[in-house]
Amino acid sequence: MAQGIAPPAVQVDPRRKLDQAAIAPVPARHYRAQAFQIYLLFASLIFVVLAVVAHTVAYFPLDLTVTRAVQSYHGAAFDQLMYDVSWIGFMPQVIVLGAAIVLLLFLTGLRWEALAMLVAAAGIGIGTVVKLLVYRPRPSANLVHVLSQLPSSGFPSGHVLMATTLCGFLAFLGYTLLKHRAVRALMLTAFSVVIALMGLSRIYEGQHWFSDVMGAYLLGSLWLALSIRVYRWGKPRFFAHQPVAPEAPATRTT
Repeated sequence: MAQGIAPPAVQVDPRRKLDQAAIAPVPARHYRAQAFQIYLLFASLIFVVLAVVAHTVAYFPLDLTVTRAVQSYHGAAFDQLMYDVSWIGFMPQVIVLGAAIVLLLFLTGLRWEALAMLVAAAGIGIGTVVKLLVYRPRPSANLVHVLSQLPSSGFPSGHVLMATTLCGFLAFLGYTLLKHRAVRALMLTAFSVVIALMGLSRIYEGQHWFSDVMGAYLLGSLWLALSIRVYRWGKPRFFAHQPVAPEAPATRTT
């Protein structure tokens, strides 16, 4: 009796397995995306007022108080941590790190997420324009300890702006895409800590005032909200069938 020929084994794209095992369903992703933006849109409304005032005031009394309080602690481990966190935000390491994240997202099948990360990173360009318009001096060495005097304008902090947009967008992706609650919580906590430490490190090193840092958080929130809007608008239109975390294609009205 002739033996039957076994059908060929179906090859399953490993990225599809990742999608099924780790990615939350579309309705959950949409709900979390909307919830994530509430704070961002609210906080960004304050930025314009702060930028206008910073243009005319070199620093606020609160800036001096906060910097001296932060710099009053001189632990060796804390000092090294502040230096290391700030180091990440300087060129060229911030470019290398950002490019590696974009490449990793693209290779894992999150193609639109990778491109949207580039939109989030473009926020540093907006920050540069604001720096030129506000043109606020950085902290002076006769007021506080300054690790090294930088020539550019102080408001807003470019380090904090970049951390807010990039780490904030990665936190958004983790919160909206990942299925497992513990992993989502871990990602949100980790990226939030990096964002917070970046602001603290810029004050500790005397290269930005507290209001410079807060301005960067606000502007970063605004750009992050815009990046998320671009991400949500474009994915169902251009990347609905990507290997991981696909969307239902956008319906077109005639």
